[in-house]
Amino acid sequence: MMKVQHINSQIDASKHDIGIVHIGLGAFHRAHQAVYLEQTLALHGGDWMIASANIRSNYSLVEQMNAAEHCYHVVEYADTSNANLREIKAIKNTFFCGSDEGREALLAQMTAPATKVVTLTVTEKGYYLAPSTGELLVGAPEIQHDMASPSQPKTALGLILESLKQRRAQGLSAFTVLSCDNMPHNGIRAKGAVVALAKGQDDEFAQWIEKNVAFPNSMVDRIVPAVSEQDLAMIKADTGISEPTVVKCEQFSQWVIEDHFPAGRPQWESAGVQMVDDVSSYEMMKLRMLNGSHSLLAYLGSIAGFKSVADAVQDKDIRAFLEHYMMQEVAPTLPSFSQTEIAIYCQQLLARFENDSLQHQLKQIAMDGSQKLPQRWLTGLTELQAQALAAPAIELGIAGWIAFLCDAEQGQQSINDPLETVLFETVNRYRDDSVSLVGTLLQRNDIFPSSLVKNEALQVRLVGLVDELLAGAKVQSLMSHIYHQE
Repeated sequence: MMKVQHINSQIDASKHDIGIVHIGLGAFHRAHQAVYLEQTLALHGGDWMIASANIRSNYSLVEQMNAAEHCYHVVEYADTSNANLREIKAIKNTFFCGSDEGREALLAQMTAPATKVVTLTVTEKGYYLAPSTGELLVGAPEIQHDMASPSQPKTALGLILESLKQRRAQGLSAFTVLSCDNMPHNGIRAKGAVVALAKGQDDEFAQWIEKNVAFPNSMVDRIVPAVSEQDLAMIKADTGISEPTVVKCEQFSQWVIEDHFPAGRPQWESAGVQMVDDVSSYEMMKLRMLNGSHSLLAYLGSIAGFKSVADAVQDKDIRAFLEHYMMQEVAPTLPSFSQTEIAIYCQQLLARFENDSLQHQLKQIAMDGSQKLPQRWLTGLTELQAQALAAPAIELGIAGWIAFLCDAEQGQQSINDPLETVLFETVNRYRDDSVSLVGTLLQRNDIFPSSLVKNEALQVRLVGLVDELLAGAKVQSLMSHIYHQE
């Protein structure tokens, strides 16, 4: 029997103005940032309501939010028998920018004097940065459009630029841009992307942005799976809630933000947000341990026949393999933390992964691999190589990603990756020549650091692992061989 604690909203939206504009009206935003704002507003009030927007996709969600007067619920599962049902009213308005009308409405809100912060959850690919170099992908069609038609932007970067340009012309102060995406130094990367696009339009304006706009880094952590029709049925059975906007997540949540908000900010710390001077150590630990483990599960767990994170972690070989990865291959790259701290976090993560009420699908995590792997695995791999330390778990993960590409291409299944076309062309061309396949993929400098391309021994090992996986080798046996070598 499910025990549900109901937490009703304490917000009267009519008494609070919008102070935050969010781009990326997805499940994570609604289960993370909006929940923190809900609690902050309930405690302190103030004009910090959220206006949230989707740029190109999911118009139906915006319609559903509007129909519900922007009230929705978040189900926070502790396990299969205990959950919180939280009512959220922190979002005051929603926009869809796939039309001229929607875009103009969003720009008007971003330009409003009351708007002090613009937050982002647009995923790694929404910044249009080469994952390995951090350079703006100036050849991307959307970026080309925003350079040629800056007053009609299609990207989050272009929307930020146009609204800042309008604010400057009106004599308004700049808002703060807060990235909430899973990227190392996400604020620095967001600034780099915005400034690079600005330079393509107006170099003097780019200099103004560098001097006047704050881009604090942040680290976000909460497991928020996509909600399926099966999930909706489960949530209705567990809570009685039947609404298309409902979100499910784990009860654990963390948000660490660099405290640099010249235009002002909500009193987030009262809701448990950690306001700090530097988030880099927190974000690196989370990206490499949690997100890195998730990517290992996504590719290797899928090859082993598992569908969800919880199911895969029940396998003793997979669990031991993840523990090896975190303690032997991630820990040496996290000098800011003691072995005891890392060991505690490792066990906390494994316990969170076991939460089978979430049914976090491995195929969801597997998407966008070319954008995720550089910060989750590859930068750590280069650091391990510099220390002359082995990284067999990461290498098996890379081989798993390549095998996943082969399976997806053969099954004509989308991987929702901005490089999907070129990756599938490579796989199709070299399917029967693993040496050329691995070599060609490693030479993609928009994914892999140059130091890995030059490592011939690494390439030989990867070819061997790819051959084994494509030949049907048992994943658990490969994992067992790795963690038994400790």
